[in-house]
This record gives sequence, structure tokens and C-alpha cells, in this order.
Amino acid sequence: MKVSVSILGLNDRKKAISLLNNTNCDYIHIDVMDGSFVPNKQFTTEEINNLEIISKKKFDVHLMVDNPREYIENLDISNIEYIIVHSEIAKDINELLDLIKSYNIKCGLSIKPNTDISILTPYLNKLDLILVMSVEPGFSGQEFISNSLDKVSKLKQIIKNNNLDIVMAIDGGINGSNASLVKKSGIDMVVSGSYVTNSLDYQDKINDLR
Repeated sequence: MKVSVSILGLNDRKKAISLLNNTNCDYIHIDVMDGSFVPNKQFTTEEINNLEIISKKKFDVHLMVDNPREYIENLDISNIEYIIVHSEIAKDINELLDLIKSYNIKCGLSIKPNTDISILTPYLNKLDLILVMSVEPGFSGQEFISNSLDKVSKLKQIIKNNNLDIVMAIDGGINGSNASLVKKSGIDMVVSGSYVTNSLDYQDKINDLR
């Protein structure tokens, strides 16, 4: 199971990236928020581009914004593995996925806790990753919503039945106490933030998640 570490809400993001460079985490998760799609504002494209310079880890960029196109077109893509947009924006999703792929970047869709998985159906053949939110997006440190794993199980079955190659990821409230339960669901990647970044030993917490 892969681990992506979110640096959401940290004051010293450069220090966090420096510490993560010396761990075996797979990715650094960048939560981009515009203050409209979710009630918080985090990361400009300029900030992300500057952080990429010091990172030895690939980024997966989660766009929680009303207008993903302007962010996608202004990102330095050289150190980005995935760009993930939200299914709930309900406009131009096919065009956005095509735009991401045109940069040779893997594309993903995310769904909020109250969104039905059927919203993903029209896009499955284009997706490299699905990100199930197990908290309401916007803030770090929230409690895990356990029924999110039901979505994971259903989506894994759909992926298997249709012989698709899609990474199943989950984000929100993941810690050492629930990581084994999450792993049993068949998840391919977990995103964890404060559980790792609030600790004195990043690697120890990453090991707990695996």
C-alpha cells in the first residue's frame, strides 16, 4: 500500500518536505483550495512550483477548486505524478481529464463523503486514480468517516469487473489505529497528513500506515 503525505495546514512546508525527502513515503499530497469550493484557502500555483524545486518526492495535486483549468495550466508539471479534480464540479470534467493527460500527467477524480459513486461512471475509462474522501474536505485533523470504506469496496469491484487499471486512494483521518482496517478494504494508496506531520518521527508514522 502506497503512502502519500499531505502537508496541509503546515506553517513551514519547506521543512516538512525536507523531512519527507528522507522517508520512504511514495508521494507528497498537495491540497489546493480556493476558498469557494471548500471553506479554506491553501496553495497557489506559484507556491507549489517553488516547493517542487526542493522535493525529491513526486507530488499528487488535489484540486479542491471551482476552476481547475487555471491551476492545471499554470503548474510546473515536472515533479507531478497525479492531478486530481473533484467530480462535484459537474462541468467540463472530460475536458479537464483530457487536459491533464495532454501534459503526460496521470489524472484522478475525487468524491466527497456524501457523493454517490455513480457520478464517476462516465469517466472510468479515462481515470488513473479515484480518491475517496473519508472526511469533508477543507481542513486537516478531522475524524475518519468509516462508511467511506463501503465506497472503496464497491469501486474496487467495479474496477475488477471492467478490467480497469485504476489506483484506489483514500484521504482523511487515516492514522495508525485505522490503517489496518483501511488496508483490508483493498485500498492501493492512503493519504495522511497530521498523523505524520504532527509527529517527531515521520518515518515511524509512515511505517504504521503501511
